[in-house]
Amino acid sequence: MNRAASTATSQAKSQTRTCAGCGRKAPQAELLRFVAREAELTPAVKAPGRGVYTCHRLSCFERATSRAAFNRVLRQTVRVDPGLARLYTDADG
Repeated sequence: MNRAASTATSQAKSQTRTCAGCGRKAPQAELLRFVAREAELTPAVKAPGRGVYTCHRLSCFERATSRAAFNRVLRQTVRVDPGLARLYTDADG
């Protein structure tokens, strides 16, 4: 494998994404991914389609919800189930 191919491979493994709540850029593996399925926000790591990411902080999820960031990034109106908050590591935000 040549150097260019090696660099491309390492970049693909560590792609950065932006949190819809706080705007922090982080490696894809450090964020939670959601997609829209039947107009409802659904957690999905490998599902096809446009995705939106948040940090593992409840405050980021709540901020993205209140500012309609999920709708904006997914380019459609989605229903956000408050029960999705259980996916987050801290309850304080």
